[in-house]
Amino acid sequence: MSLHEIVLPETKPETEWVRGRPVQKVSPTYWHAALQTVFAAALREWAQAGGFGRVGTEWRFRVAPPGAVVRPLVPDVAFLSFEALPRDAAPELFQIPLGAPTVAIEILSEDDRPHDVADKIATYLASGSAAVVIVEPHRVEIDVHENSGMRTLVRGDVFAHPALPDFQLDLATFFDRALR
Repeated sequence: MSLHEIVLPETKPETEWVRGRPVQKVSPTYWHAALQTVFAAALREWAQAGGFGRVGTEWRFRVAPPGAVVRPLVPDVAFLSFEALPRDAAPELFQIPLGAPTVAIEILSEDDRPHDVADKIATYLASGSAAVVIVEPHRVEIDVHENSGMRTLVRGDVFAHPALPDFQLDLATFFDRALR
């Protein structure tokens, strides 16, 4: 920890630093939890089978865009590649990593403020995330944000991203499994 890092106490649910203030994560609903579980399970199975990296839910990261203060962000699901933090890294380095996840996944809740979500997306991307995936349960779609822009995927599309080699998530199956 330094004078250039915001440190917040661990809370239940977690507290993040968003738009210059502490924001406690919204306590999720069943649909939020189900979407998070299904996405995390698919991503974890892929990551372990291919030896690509670590996957976790509600995993705290210490994130900072260049020249900005380090602050905690806690994506609903995170993938951290072994390229970003090697498999044999000391446990203290990956328990609460210094840096952004390779891919951050956020499941929106009704109480999420659009400006807060936009700030988190911008912070992740400026800090090195290859993609930020925003799952929209009420619209039954996902938005994939990258530094080059944003694309929206709907039922019938398949989510894939170069930062997740050979990973594919059929959105119809994903939403059907989670929202039943």
